[in-house]
This record gives sequence, C-alpha cells and structure tokens, in this order.
Amino acid sequence: MSGFAIDVRNVSKRFRLAHGQYNSVKERIIHGGKRKSTEDFWALRDVSLTVKEGETVGILGRNGSGKSTLLKCICGVLQPTQGEVAVRGKLAGLLELGAGFQQDLTGRENIYLNGSLLGMSKREVDRVFDAIVDFSELEEFIDGPVKFYSSGMYVRLGFAVAVNVDPDILVVDEVLAVGDERFQRKCVDRVNQFQEEGRTILLVTHSADVVRSICDRGVVLSHGHLVADSEPGEATRIFRERLMAEGAGMSVVDPAVVAVPATPGSIGGGDLPDAERPVRFRSVHRVYSGDNTVPYMRTGDDLTIRVEFEALYPTEDVVFSLEIRDEGENMLFRTDTSIIGMPIDAPRGTSVMHFGIVDMPLLDGFFNFALGIQSRSGILYDWQEHGGSFEVMNPGKATGAVRMNVHAALIGTETADETSGALAGPA
Repeated sequence: MSGFAIDVRNVSKRFRLAHGQYNSVKERIIHGGKRKSTEDFWALRDVSLTVKEGETVGILGRNGSGKSTLLKCICGVLQPTQGEVAVRGKLAGLLELGAGFQQDLTGRENIYLNGSLLGMSKREVDRVFDAIVDFSELEEFIDGPVKFYSSGMYVRLGFAVAVNVDPDILVVDEVLAVGDERFQRKCVDRVNQFQEEGRTILLVTHSADVVRSICDRGVVLSHGHLVADSEPGEATRIFRERLMAEGAGMSVVDPAVVAVPATPGSIGGGDLPDAERPVRFRSVHRVYSGDNTVPYMRTGDDLTIRVEFEALYPTEDVVFSLEIRDEGENMLFRTDTSIIGMPIDAPRGTSVMHFGIVDMPLLDGFFNFALGIQSRSGILYDWQEHGGSFEVMNPGKATGAVRMNVHAALIGTETADETSGALAGPA
C-alpha cells in the first residue's frame, strides 16, 4: 500500500493476568502449594487501521478501551500478540505522563536522553535544545531533577521534545489534558502548524470537540474492538452514544423508530374532556431529508414532522404548535401555525399537517419535540408532551449549539475606501 504513514493490520494484544499470587512460603503452605492461576486479557482484538501521510486521526474511547495499548504498539513500546504494524517515516510519541524520563536526571539531561531514544545525535539535540526549552517554558527548572516536576511540567517538557525533533509522524496520548488551558492552546497551535506542513498526526483524547475541530477522521475503540472509523462528526456521535449506554449499564436504544402514536386518553388534553375535543392527534412521524437509513440527521438537512390528526366535525381556526427541546428539557424554539401565518380550518375526518424545519441549524445532540392543537382563542384541544425525538450529527468542524453562517473580511489599510475585502465562506 502506497501513501500510508501508519498501517495497523489485524493487531491483537494479550496480557496475562495473575490471580492468587503468593509472595511468601507461609502463603504457599496455607494454600496447599497451589500454583497461581492466570487469565488472558485481550486489550486489542483484530484492529486494523491505516493512517495516510499528512492525515490527522483522533482516537476516542472510554478508559480501558485499548487506546493507549494501540498507540504503544504503533510506537514499538509493545509488540502485538497477533498482527503487525508498519510505520513509514520518523515517529515521535508522547505516550503517557513521564514516559521515557529518568527521575534522577535533570530536565536538561532528559532532553538529551529522549533525543537519543528518538534517534537523534547530540549535535542534532544541541541544535533544537533552545527551542525545546522555550516551548516548555521551563528555563528556571531545566537543571533540576524531573522527580520534583509537577504533572504539568512533565507534559510541557515531553511535548516540547516530541514536537521539536522534526518528526514525520507525531503520536500523542491524552496527557495533554493535564496541562493548563493556555498551554493546551499552545499545543493545538503547534498541531495546526504540523498539519499545514503536511505531517501525520495520531492523537488520543477524551474531548470529542478536539477530534471534530482538528482531525480529518475519528476512530472509536470499545473493549479492544474498533467500532468506528469515519468522519469526525460520525465518530463523535458513536462515541457519545456508546459512552452514555455503557456508562449507564444499558443497551443502546435504537432511535430509528419514527412513528409515535398519540393516545388521547393519556396525553393530557388539558382544558376539555375527550368527548368535547373537536380535534385530536392520531400519529406523529418525523422524516429526514438526508440518509434515512441512519438514525440521525446532519446539520443542514431538512426535518419534516408529519402530524396526522382527526377532527370530529369541521373546525375553524385550528392552531398547531411545535416546541423543540434539548436533552435537559430546555426549550430551544417554539412556533405555531398562527405565528407562521398559516390559518387552518380542519375538515371532518382524518387529515395531515406538516411542520418543516429547513436547513437544520442545530449541531450535535439529541432533541425532543412537543406538539399542541388549540383554538385561535387559546382553548387547548390536544397536547403531546413527548411528540418524538431526533438526533443531529454535525459533519463539520464547528462546535457549540447552533450553526451560524459566519463570514470574514480582510480590509487593507490602503484600499479600505475601495473594497470591503475578500469574504470567506460560512463557518
């Protein structure tokens, strides 16, 4: 295969866990001289992954999912039990807090030690030494033993070495979460610089937003298995879905069910008894304009909420309302057919009314909607508190709650009176 930087082929990694380990003769006698038992634990199971040259790939997964084990196999710290890993180019890795540091050596000595482990000569380390110290911001402590460094100082020094040894491939574990916010921003800026230079980056993080904002692809691991390898938005959705399901100890609920029958006797009609309500819900469906084979819509897709209702007799001036809420039941948006300017006279029998949300502005998340039917004077005919739900996956790199079409303009000082600048596309 040409053009790859990292090629992981059917990699599995087994650890042997010992149970009943006896550390003294007395313990062995008490337990009848039985030998300790062992159990095989597979941290990775048949994982295949290809990272192309110049690509940035983020790995997501819960603690114990196999992320760090995979990175150690890629960096050569661990050998796979099965499968193989091929790496093309010079690789620099920051795997875990303090990895590769000798506690009794100074920061200066550890820079040279780490440089030699990465294949650099003393002359090459000399050339980048000042840049490493400047990036780490540890000038005052560089000649002190690293055993007295804080966790943040470890991260600063380790990352500074990794990014200044001129690697073709940068592999970073989730240790960046230990640094302070300003230093994290500094690290992200350096990652962006590497991307512009066409270098390959593989990083593990617990922050789905980081994967979305800086990665070309997202990979999700669960219990040693690769469960997703896709665009960042899709990987983020799968990661959050599995995180919630596994954390709650339950199976993932299939959100693909789109029909929600309304039960007039249980939906809280409100102001009128059932027999006196002229209009009531029959069923509610929601339809995405995009790929309806997946249980979510994408930001920018259209959402149609199809409301089937029944009128016991012809009823004038019927108003249908729609409320959109987030998972915390906070109302994000409310409208009704009166606000929209759509007067409705319901004929006797069963009819259908559509609410259409064009160009969905919401970003990632699960959302619920409530529906109501009332007269123009405010008499409530029917109400469905849980009319249905939908999920949104944002395929872009923007983060937050809603998508906004943002433009940027650069206005030159000499031509400010002649032009308003060049406009960039929407964010």
